[in-house]
Amino acid sequence: MEAFELADIELRRRAHSTLYHEFLRRPSMSLGLYVLPAAGTDPQRPHAEDEAYLVVRGRAKIRVGAETRAVEPGSVVFVPAHAEHRFHDITEELSVVVMFAPAEGSTPRS
Repeated sequence: MEAFELADIELRRRAHSTLYHEFLRRPSMSLGLYVLPAAGTDPQRPHAEDEAYLVVRGRAKIRVGAETRAVEPGSVVFVPAHAEHRFHDITEELSVVVMFAPAEGSTPRS
């Protein structure tokens, strides 16, 4: 069994001074913690893998393709591979658990 505590993952992410910290990687999937500050800018680009977000803390909006919706703790959003997407209008620091399937970076970008 592998088990993780979000508080520990957050400490490791801060120690590396990164927005995203991957904490589990297998060929079939990867998991990470993504944190964006209030009023921050989401720099990500489309990924070659399917992706799911689980909002743990904070409030913002996410745009996926032409659709926009508000997210808050408990929101789950699926983003298909290659879709343009971005968090915006971040009103409270946003902390999101991210799952890629297969693992991020394992599929060539097209």
